[in-house]
Amino acid sequence: MQEVISKISQDAEARMAKSVEALKLALEKVRTGRAHAGLLEHIHVDYYGSRTPLNQVANIAVADARSLTVTPYDKSMVQAIEKAIQESGLGLNPAVAGQTIRVPLPVLTEERRKELGKVVRNEGEDAKIAIRNVRRDGITHLKEALKKKEISEDDEKRAHDMVQKLTDRFTADVDKVIAAKERDLMAI
Repeated sequence: MQEVISKISQDAEARMAKSVEALKLALEKVRTGRAHAGLLEHIHVDYYGSRTPLNQVANIAVADARSLTVTPYDKSMVQAIEKAIQESGLGLNPAVAGQTIRVPLPVLTEERRKELGKVVRNEGEDAKIAIRNVRRDGITHLKEALKKKEISEDDEKRAHDMVQKLTDRFTADVDKVIAAKERDLMAI
């Protein structure tokens, strides 16, 4: 009996933790006022006919607090990388200096900060939805186990409460991550 409940709760906890980690990764792409290499990692470049992540065809480095440098491993990739950064939707305007591409980060306006705040909250809501879906799956598995007489009604009720507590804990984690990112966005 306890193995079934333990398996369901461990699976739910692992999947909820993955949702929080996915949120953190998604929020790394949301630009604050500081430069970091992760900002460009999701950009793909056309490399000899295949879409390749930028960090596999070039070295991305933080030059200073407000700019990045991108140094292609293959010198013929400079124009393709510059074009990919411009078309990324991040509002960046790269400048080519020989074999290196400098990517200055413009100062965020108040309006842009508020827009990014909305993006952050939407990402957070998506993470909460994923967590609630995991809760629903866990509860469904518990009800199936109860039908198959693998667990008692009391065990099902206790396990249901445990899954709800996990959901509450991970939802609170999502709220903390969102609040921290919003503070970063509003800091000048």
